[in-house]
Amino acid sequence: MPTTVDARGLSCPQPVIMTLNEIKNGNDKEIVVLVDTDTSRENVTRAAQSQGCRIGEVTPEGEGYRIAITKG
Repeated sequence: MPTTVDARGLSCPQPVIMTLNEIKNGNDKEIVVLVDTDTSRENVTRAAQSQGCRIGEVTPEGEGYRIAITKG
């Protein structure tokens, strides 16, 4: 089961920082990030890709987005 980073309600750069911390320190290969703005979605996606991660599905969820990230 993937780790979930719930960054809803937070403004950038906090969602990016939380995501990068989980990529660097987390043990799970899969991470799901929940954000609620287009800017956070774009920034989290770009930051994860810069760390060599693969972006899976980015799907609308409620009033925000669910971003599936695979490390490595």
